[in-house]
Amino acid sequence: MASANIKEVARYAGVSLGTVSNVLNRPEVVSPTTRQRVLDAIDKLGYVRNDSARQLRAGRSRTVAIVVLDVSNPFFTDVIHGAEAVVESAGGMLVVCNSGEDARREHRHLDMLEEQRVQGLLITPVSDGRHKRLDAFVAHGIPVVLVDRGSGHPSRCSVAVDDVAGGRLAADHLVDQGHERILYVGGPLSIRQVADRRAGATAALADRAPQAELLTYETASLSVAAGRQAAEDIATIPVDERPTAVFCANDLLALGVLQGLTMHGIRVPGDIALVGYDDIDFAAAAAVPLSSVRQPRAQLGRTAAQLLLEESLEGEKHSHRHVVFQPELVVRASSDYSRGHSG
Repeated sequence: MASANIKEVARYAGVSLGTVSNVLNRPEVVSPTTRQRVLDAIDKLGYVRNDSARQLRAGRSRTVAIVVLDVSNPFFTDVIHGAEAVVESAGGMLVVCNSGEDARREHRHLDMLEEQRVQGLLITPVSDGRHKRLDAFVAHGIPVVLVDRGSGHPSRCSVAVDDVAGGRLAADHLVDQGHERILYVGGPLSIRQVADRRAGATAALADRAPQAELLTYETASLSVAAGRQAAEDIATIPVDERPTAVFCANDLLALGVLQGLTMHGIRVPGDIALVGYDDIDFAAAAAVPLSSVRQPRAQLGRTAAQLLLEESLEGEKHSHRHVVFQPELVVRASSDYSRGHSG
């Protein structure tokens, strides 16, 4: 049976709609006798307040949205879990949207989320985080926090990892292992994180080993399949021209490269050393444990959600912050022959 509506409650209690609304939202302005009469009517009729409709009428919601590049990537799974814990502890709900690294799909998600007037938006944008589409959210009073991406914008907070420093860590390690012909596998390069990680590696080689060469293999996506395709192409290069080390823009690519090289009988790290990025759980569990640049994945999500909720509460008084975490290199067998080898 459908629950009673507010008009029926008012009629049963013999009061106006405004009085019922005050009992629900500002009970202190209603006399105790009238307030009790309305509460008795609510109890008798089984009235349930439509909280979502009330919030939409007021232009508010307790729903926070997060838009990520690839929901199947364990890196983003951990980011989402971190954000979800903070949002739910504040009495809200986190809705997850997957852009699939597709700008048009991202825009469709943003259109719908703006129409729904979500409480706030967490996003790892496909393109530059300064694009004007996000300005519409801010103009409507919906806070936006960039996740795993620097903001460079005064009207929105951001939480990121220093990916240039992460690229340096990976390249420095490979130089320390004696490698001078290194291949960077990642793409599209239009994704800021991918470009920054390559920039860090390039800078490290320039400083540490000017004679070394950083080659680039741009992938269409950051997936295991793209990594396997890269390995197929690497395997066709003559041995004396082949890179001796591969640095991948993320661990999914690195795992695909590892699979592909192994299928072609190319030993890791005996023939080619391999370093990934993110240090997802699968990295340590790979057939050859994968060296990787670790990011504080759940902490990224938690911090981003905290900044968003702070801005939602503080409004114009909020002071925008740009939090940057430092990455950490975790060395395992895939890049350090002394830790064990395959083949």
